[in-house]
Parts: sequence; C-alpha cells; structure tokens
Amino acid sequence: METKILKLDSQALGCAAIGEAAEVIRSGGLAAFPTETVYGLGADACNPNASKKIYEAKGRPSDNPLIVHISSFEDLIRIAKAVPHTARLLADAFWPGPLTMIVKKNRAVPDETTGGLDTVAVRMPNHPAALALIRESGCLIAAPSANTSGRPSPTLAEHVAEDLNGKIPVILDGGEVGIGIESTIVDLTEEIPLILRPGYITQAMIKEVIGDVRVDPGLTAEDSEIPPKAPGMKYRHYAPQAGLMIVDGSKDAVIQKINALTDQMHAAKKKVGIIGTDETAFAYHGDVVLSVGAREEEDAIARHLYRILREFDSVSVDIIYSESFQTPKMGQAIMNRLLKAAGHQVLMVQ
Repeated sequence: METKILKLDSQALGCAAIGEAAEVIRSGGLAAFPTETVYGLGADACNPNASKKIYEAKGRPSDNPLIVHISSFEDLIRIAKAVPHTARLLADAFWPGPLTMIVKKNRAVPDETTGGLDTVAVRMPNHPAALALIRESGCLIAAPSANTSGRPSPTLAEHVAEDLNGKIPVILDGGEVGIGIESTIVDLTEEIPLILRPGYITQAMIKEVIGDVRVDPGLTAEDSEIPPKAPGMKYRHYAPQAGLMIVDGSKDAVIQKINALTDQMHAAKKKVGIIGTDETAFAYHGDVVLSVGAREEEDAIARHLYRILREFDSVSVDIIYSESFQTPKMGQAIMNRLLKAAGHQVLMVQ
C-alpha cells in the first residue's frame, strides 16, 4: 500500500487534503491526522471492520479501547446511553480540548471500538484539521495515537510515517502538535469521577468544575488483571528501543549518579543517551545528551518528550538515563508517560 502524506494549509482546512482523508474514513479506511495532543489514527467509530483495521495497523491488543473523536456535544448524546450532568459541565469548561470522558455507550458504538466494554471514551479535539475531518467525513472517528503500539506517540507527521508507512492510505501533515501528550481521561460512570490517565487538564482543574474527583491508584500499578477501562492502562507504552532508567533526587545527586552510571556503561563499551534540561544538559558526559527544555517550562517538556524518545532510536544508543520531572502542574502527566516508557525503572538518589 502506498501512503500519501498530504500537507495541510491552516488557512485552507476545506482543501482537497481534508476531503481526500474524509473519503478514506467514509469508505472504511484509515487516515492519520493531527490533534492538539498527538497525531491520531482515525477510522469510522461506528464501523466494526474499520476499528479492526486500527488494531491491525498498530499491532494493538484488541481489548485496548479506542477514543471516539466528535465535533459537537450532540455527537456524545448520539452514542451515550445517558449523558451525566457532569459531562455537560466538563464539556462547557474544556471542550474542544484535551479531555476524554468515559460514559455508558449505546448500540451505535460497536464492541470492536470499545474493546468489548459497555462504556465509550469520547473527546472533542481542539484542532481545526481534526474537527474539519470529523465534519467532512460525516463520521465519528475512533482514533488512538498514530504509532506502532508501545512506541512513543507521534508529535510530527514524520513520526507517523516512521511507524505506519505502507500500512495506511493517508497521513495529514499539520506540523508539530501543540501539547505533545495524550488527553486526560476521566471516568464518569463511577459514583465519584475517576481520572484514569493524567494529562494537560489536571485533577485540580476538573475538581473546580464538578467537585470531588479521584485519581485511579491503578495508574502506578503494573500487570493488572483487570480489563482496561481506558486507552493505555494495561500495556507498556511510549518506549524507545533502548532500555530507559529514571534517576530521581536532588539536582546535583542526579547529575553525579547519571555520570557514574555513564562511566560504567562506557567501560562496557556501551553507548549512552541522557535526557536532561537546559539547566543540566551541559553537565553530563553521555554520548547523546538531549534537553527537553527549561525545567520551569512544563509545556515544553511535555511537547518535546516523545520526540526525544524517538531521537534516541535514530542514534542507536544502548541505554538511556533520564532526570525525573516532578513539575507543579503537568508533572503527574509527564511522569506517567516517562514511567511507562521506562517500565517503572526508577533509581532514587540523595
């Protein structure tokens, strides 16, 4: 299969590229497209065979539910068995935007889209191309991240092509995404709403709108036997090819430890990659040292994380050491992704 990469003009969202991708979606095919979070791999959410194609292209386990992307609140009403009042409040506050809500589904959404669950995850993306594609296609679009399952999510069209070239018909190239990590997921089917995946929309922001909201303790658990209620809860994600270890502690202790580990790896003839910040990158003597940005710029850290993980694949390092990023607002979301990429390997230092 030939994969077309179609460049989007932000001033011409009704252009032929959107129309071509929309026709692919309507016909039961797959199209990758930009959102404000990461690039998504889209198919008609109400077509079970189209949803199956997503799992096949990604190599994704079929019990890992997909997020349904919509362009209006009325679309949620169409596919939900009932719409909680909290959903309306959250939609008014955060849609379009990087918040996914889980509600009970009706028969309009096939089990192939929801991983066999009786719930559906839904969000309205805050990206003009994504919204234009949904509207032009006339479909609700099921779309996980547009990458091979387990790899770092794509924040550029080139990342999509690295993983899916020859596997899907079309990629819409809208340049670099704005946020760089996936949406916050909140389960509204629980008595007290439950955050299943942290993201740009924080627990504090949600609590301000609807009151009590909990964070699922399973976010830090591994090898759960419980079926996943949301994308990414059960399986290892975001991982580079090389092993990754997080070193956590005071700045000076982290630098000292990472350099000591680097020396050990060099003695074993291993190539070392290091993830630091603008404030610390100069202090490391790894073979490839990459900065995610300034530590106080949380948005930049989130936006650059997946790109940097992919860059290490291109230079074939043997091991990667990373600083920890316990930042005030987005630290939980950033560390959730980094911990999954590292397989929860963390070394604490004083």
